[in-house]
Amino acid sequence: MDNKIRKPIISRDFNFNQKVIFVDGQPGCGKTMLSSILSSLKNVELNTFLFELEFICRLYYLKKIDEDAVNSLIKMLVDFKLYNSMMGREVNFRYSDISSAFNDPNALRYFKRIFQSGDETIPAKIKKTKPILNIASHDLLGMSEPIFKSLGDKVTILEVIRHPLYMLIQQTLNFERLQNNPRDVQINISYNNKELPYYTYGWEELFLDSNSVERAIYTMNHCINFTQKAKNFPLKKYKDQVITIPFENFVLNPDQYVNKITEAIGVKHTRITKKTMKKQKVPRRKISDGIPLKIYKRCGWVPPDRKLTEKEELEKRREFAFKSNASSKSLKVLDALCKQYESKIWRPE
Repeated sequence: MDNKIRKPIISRDFNFNQKVIFVDGQPGCGKTMLSSILSSLKNVELNTFLFELEFICRLYYLKKIDEDAVNSLIKMLVDFKLYNSMMGREVNFRYSDISSAFNDPNALRYFKRIFQSGDETIPAKIKKTKPILNIASHDLLGMSEPIFKSLGDKVTILEVIRHPLYMLIQQTLNFERLQNNPRDVQINISYNNKELPYYTYGWEELFLDSNSVERAIYTMNHCINFTQKAKNFPLKKYKDQVITIPFENFVLNPDQYVNKITEAIGVKHTRITKKTMKKQKVPRRKISDGIPLKIYKRCGWVPPDRKLTEKEELEKRREFAFKSNASSKSLKVLDALCKQYESKIWRPE
């Protein structure tokens, strides 16, 4: 008898094989705005989250899980999320949440599912109606290679980017409120008996020596560079499945981007798409003219000053960094990020 322990290969060949959209980006980039608009498109589901998938991709990046297990788990989780959504399970009915079914442009479909037949009828229903999962993810693109390998041409990732100064306040507040907080369910690494976010791997000392606003600056810098390197390689082969959407350009002139998305996933606008865009204040005259929701205010959003230009709005946010005791070193990093964004993406007037 062979006493050697044979290591099994984890596999999943049978799956629903439906399209999936990921709306990805850093905190404060505008993911929820775009996800809400997407759910108004034909066959696209209510925006939702799949944190387990994010955790798996990060563990794979940290070489803590095998590739065959990652690929199978991604297929399983996506199928399970779709199955439960079509069953009326795990749908968010919390009224005040942005991702609530009550805020969906076609909310009635989720109430109907609660009373419709389920279980063995669901696979045929999925095959007939071809629902598209609409998943909001958090800075996942740089570690998304396993997603492309697992889901193939069924996946499209919308990369939402935004001027660093428009993301700075929210990310600073996140470090003040969520660091070392049980509410922050995230992959952490151990470093000198301290728990740090997974993305600090390789620059732990700089993170530890920084205050909240400096951590926000250095984290943005790391994530932007890390994602760009991944897009150059190994994600270059999947470039046609990644659509980069600058927030500023989208909210000012959305049609070209909406058309690009619908073409990529093979769906059409519906009669409620324009209404949903209007609800999200898209298009708008000023970048910061968002929706006055409590959660946005909690994350640092304030109504725009009509007397200020776009450039002056940004200067006000840089002043926040200075008043929050950002070091001269971190301010140089922030200014470099802003210069890069303005030279390549959007220049404020």
